Amino acid sequence: MSDARIEVHEDAADLATAVAGELLNRIADAQAAGHVPHIGLTGGTIADAIHREVARLAPESGVDWGAVDFWFGDERFVAPDSPDRNAGQAKAAFLDVVGVPDHRVHQMASTADAASVDEGAAAYEAEVKAHGSGQFDILMLGVGPDGHIASLFPGFPQLDAQDRIAVAVTGSPKPPPERISLTFEALRRSTSVWFLVSGDGKAEAVAKALGGADLHDTPAAGVEGTDETVWFLDRGSASQL
Repeated sequence: MSDARIEVHEDAADLATAVAGELLNRIADAQAAGHVPHIGLTGGTIADAIHREVARLAPESGVDWGAVDFWFGDERFVAPDSPDRNAGQAKAAFLDVVGVPDHRVHQMASTADAASVDEGAAAYEAEVKAHGSGQFDILMLGVGPDGHIASLFPGFPQLDAQDRIAVAVTGSPKPPPERISLTFEALRRSTSVWFLVSGDGKAEAVAKALGGADLHDTPAAGVEGTDETVWFLDRGSASQL
């Protein structure tokens, strides 16, 4: 990732404010150019902080929330009202707050929508094909301490999925065990990829990914944007660089 840009912020709060402001500016600029942007969302603690900052800053942004599509890099295959759902967290933190219409929020299946996690993955693949733009304008990704992104975990067979947009994951090392994830092939179809990482517990994974680790050991090493790759870090997550 020699061309990646690295931004180091003082702490998680500063990181969240910076990313939220940049996201709003990018969406507003795209809309001003007549484009309906497609944004890939992630879950996790730092993503939740960013989402809440988006909601706080949104009134001054000029963004038309009816003209932006939101997608998810992965999702937990659980009940629709489970607190583990990335979509539920994002809706509560900012999507519902700013008034994004439901048809613009492309959620992955819950256990109420699909009979199995495989069926749920197939349904999301069909959704992307039917309503996606072919690429994400901005894809946001969290990184786990083990270097996983979305629900692509080190050593798992989904890392080598071919000709697939979404895949089922079972036996996840991080609960809940059943998940749906976009594949590397899908994630790589992103103009801008933003990694959002906070805390010294992620520092080793960040250093490995930026140091060119094998994606089978550190999946975060396997995704770059076609135009831009940015690592938004705080001092803790950047401490081993």
